[in-house]
Amino acid sequence: MNVKRILVLCLFISFLFSCSSEVQNTDPPKIIPAPNNIVLGKGKFLLNSNTKVTYPDEFKISGEFLVDFIKPKDNENQEKNNTIGFIKDPTLEHNEGYSLDIQPKRITIKAKTDQGAFYAVQSLRQLLPVEFETKSTVDDVFIPCVTIEDAPRFQYRGMHLDVSRHMFPVEFIKKYIDALAMLKLNTFHWHLTDDQGWRIEIKAFPKLQEVAAFRKETLIGHYSDQPHQFDHTVYGGFYTQEEIKDIVNYASKRHITIIPEIEMPGHAQAAIAAYPELGCTGKAIDVATKWGVFEDIYCPKENTFTFLETVLDEVMTLFPGQYIHIGGDEAPKVRWKNCKHCQDLMANENLKDENELQSYFISRIENYLNSKGRQIIGWDEILEGGLAPNATVMSWRSTTSAIEAAKQKHDVILTPTSHCYFDYYQSTNPTEPIAIGGFLPLEKVYGFDPVSEEMSKEESKYVLGAQGNLWTEYISTEKQLEYMAFPRMLALSEVIWTQPNHKDYNDFVLRLEHFNKRLDALNINYANHLYDIEGDLVSNNGQLSYTLKTLTSGKQIRYTLDGSIPNFRSTVYKTPIPIDSSITITAAVFDSETQLGKVFSETINYHKAVGKTIQINETPNEAYSGSGASGLINGISGSDKRYGDKEWLGFWGKDIEIQIDFGDAIEVESIKTRFHNGHGQWIYTPREVAFDFTLDDGSHVTDVIHLNPDNEILVDLNYEFKTPKSLEVKVKSVTLKIPNYGMIPEGKQGAGHKAWTFIDEIIIN
Repeated sequence: MNVKRILVLCLFISFLFSCSSEVQNTDPPKIIPAPNNIVLGKGKFLLNSNTKVTYPDEFKISGEFLVDFIKPKDNENQEKNNTIGFIKDPTLEHNEGYSLDIQPKRITIKAKTDQGAFYAVQSLRQLLPVEFETKSTVDDVFIPCVTIEDAPRFQYRGMHLDVSRHMFPVEFIKKYIDALAMLKLNTFHWHLTDDQGWRIEIKAFPKLQEVAAFRKETLIGHYSDQPHQFDHTVYGGFYTQEEIKDIVNYASKRHITIIPEIEMPGHAQAAIAAYPELGCTGKAIDVATKWGVFEDIYCPKENTFTFLETVLDEVMTLFPGQYIHIGGDEAPKVRWKNCKHCQDLMANENLKDENELQSYFISRIENYLNSKGRQIIGWDEILEGGLAPNATVMSWRSTTSAIEAAKQKHDVILTPTSHCYFDYYQSTNPTEPIAIGGFLPLEKVYGFDPVSEEMSKEESKYVLGAQGNLWTEYISTEKQLEYMAFPRMLALSEVIWTQPNHKDYNDFVLRLEHFNKRLDALNINYANHLYDIEGDLVSNNGQLSYTLKTLTSGKQIRYTLDGSIPNFRSTVYKTPIPIDSSITITAAVFDSETQLGKVFSETINYHKAVGKTIQINETPNEAYSGSGASGLINGISGSDKRYGDKEWLGFWGKDIEIQIDFGDAIEVESIKTRFHNGHGQWIYTPREVAFDFTLDDGSHVTDVIHLNPDNEILVDLNYEFKTPKSLEVKVKSVTLKIPNYGMIPEGKQGAGHKAWTFIDEIIIN
């Protein structure tokens, strides 16, 4: 190549680089939660140590956060054409909204408030290399030009943390708050008191620190494991008022409000252990050493209200926010029913039952807090017996209570077990760490909508937002807590920030794969199930097939049908796998170089009901809907350890009838299924199951089988269809009638509530 041609080539390359600032960006920013309006621009902004940051005094928090994050030089020679400028714009509609405009020579952040500007900074943060998260100095970073106009869908965007069951140090609480701020969440619900420990210093009552803050031992393993075993080690502690002030101040500098929860009238055993006169019996009791719901609750005596008002006075000096959470959930009324003072109080106040007595209790506390300029939040049980006048309802048992509260024109925050309980299992993989139960995968969290379709437009105005909950009965370490929270917290952040028409789960997964690098840099231990495989049995015109899918694109699924571990020589999955016999499918995700994620395995028992028509008279509870009715006859049995996976169906207090129609009449020899019997989770096996067989000639055969579960966690039902062997009896359909166990007896977890029924695969041979 001659010199002239080299010169021309060099000039051409130089021209390309000089024009690079005008190249149209084609890759959308990978921001979580997704902004509501993004316009890709041309060119790039150069961020380096000479970049100048300017902000008005009103935007001090957001401005200082950005300066601390990018660490520009502090000198007078910073370039005027390399500036990040904050501008207060009172014309913006939303207090938490912002605009972020990145041009080649200037980044402009406009917001109505410092809070909105702070969220603009969090979006800008995610456009920068992850090295910034480790406080590394990064020079000459090019940021693609883009314009973002953004504002949250809901005003309340929260995460909860229970520190009563297991406590976490101050520095970790701050790390947790940092993660909330990064995801534009604005509320930290801090669950500070419960039966197993009182975690907030109250100077007026020193025994709360000396007695209530410590339990003599802790349950080992799961509550359902029998017999119960304990570690014989004292556990406890509390946050001093100075520590709490420090944390509240830290959160305020990230525009996060902390809502303290002081449980009442139930979940009070720790407090009563310190001060027995607060209970109905006056007897000395211990701080609870295992999980559950306990009968010793606050007695509505004047000295109890004096105690609680004094406690709340100190709480209010520490937490300046509008709300105080007072619990109100899971308060058994056994002690109140047998307490002369309670019964006399009910008569004097014309209260018809103990539910109205609870409403009286909550209303007194609400009136006191209202007199101090505060508002209460309570779990949805505060609806029972009549809702306190100004209360905000935190709906956890289902979305039904949220609808009820909205109809009564009360503000409501959605946190249903079905979509927001991050202490539930997030994968069916048997290697998952022990959890309370349930099954809440990432996709289900992302699919949540706090505004129910059953709400009218007017009722939906009372939905303030939603919150993820982390109860820590089975979460004892920081790493395990992070594993349960992430990435489900990311999915929820998008649910409550991003408008529904801007949400896309497949796009979220792509952004999450990128975001995981940021979590790595922040030393956050997340659950990576992006390379897990999900399988489903599909019936199409009577033909059965099994589908496999994984969340991330650009990968291969390889599988075997003999139970062997898949490798690079195994079959590549392209189309659904035909199913006409019992098989074991194993599969794994691969890229071009290695296996990603864990091996997936599914055994399909091809019995006579698989793929047939099934109907259930009741809808499963939304938290335990499994694979729906068809999941009971898909050939796949549920987990031996978890009642909340894809295969178990859960019904709360319902008598259920399950009808299976075979189409063409068949011979039936036996019916097998099983029920969960975890009394610690309020789950009881039915006492009996009735069968109604419709025969080929239209006649019926009925029978009943009685069950005696004792203390077994899993109770098998094995039924033989009793017909004379000399007769060729064929069955067109069978109906299983399964009455609910009924009310949970006194002395048991959940006493006075209806029991749950959990049923697994119905196997017909």
